[in-house]
Order: sequence, then C-alpha cells, then structure tokens
Amino acid sequence: MKTQNKASQAVDTTFVLFFLAVEFGRSITGFDLGTALIATTLLSFIVLPYFLPALGEKPEFSTWLVRRSAIALFAAGVGVLFSRSVGTTFPDAFAYLPMTLLIVTAMTSTILQFYGFLVLNTARK
Repeated sequence: MKTQNKASQAVDTTFVLFFLAVEFGRSITGFDLGTALIATTLLSFIVLPYFLPALGEKPEFSTWLVRRSAIALFAAGVGVLFSRSVGTTFPDAFAYLPMTLLIVTAMTSTILQFYGFLVLNTARK
C-alpha cells in the first residue's frame, strides 16, 4: 500500500483552509462571537497542519506560514467579493455555497488524514 506523502497532506488541508477563509470573508459583518470563533479556527488551520507527521522533508516554518497566510488572505477577499455579489450577480440560494464546499472538503480531508495515520507501513531495510 502507498502511504500519503507531505504534498497530498498540504494540498487537502489547503483546500479546507481556502474554503474556510472564503466562508470567513463571506460571513464577516462585524466583530462578534461567531467571527472570533471562525478567525481562531482559521488561524489554527494556517499553523497546525505543519505539525502533521510526514514522510518527506518539511519546509521552513516561516515559509509555510507566509504561503498559508497568503492563501487565507486571498480566499477571504474572494469571500467578501462573493458576499457582495450574492443577490445581485448570483441568486440568494448561492449564499450557502462556501459553507457547503467547506463541509465537503473538510470531510474529504479528514478521511485522507485518517487513512494516512492508519495505513500499514511495511518495514524498511
């Protein structure tokens, strides 16, 4: 069996980070408890996937942090633009699309992470 490598871990957590930041940008209206919780979750998704076990060599932490922060800022901007276009460019039913995509990508990422943790590794010589 083939184990999950660092590149695939970074890719699936990056998709979750992207859609979480889009949802953050879409739902931000002011500073309230919901905004604080999603901001905390967003910050943890920027930092914590760095510490997942990996087979390959990890990049420097500062490089990881800059790249993930740039992705989060871009996605939050997309979320703000999306929230302003719902009702004018897109129908109102599209308002919940970022959260739906976030849930689907989070479920997929969770399945891939558990598979990576639980896969049997053969002994290396």
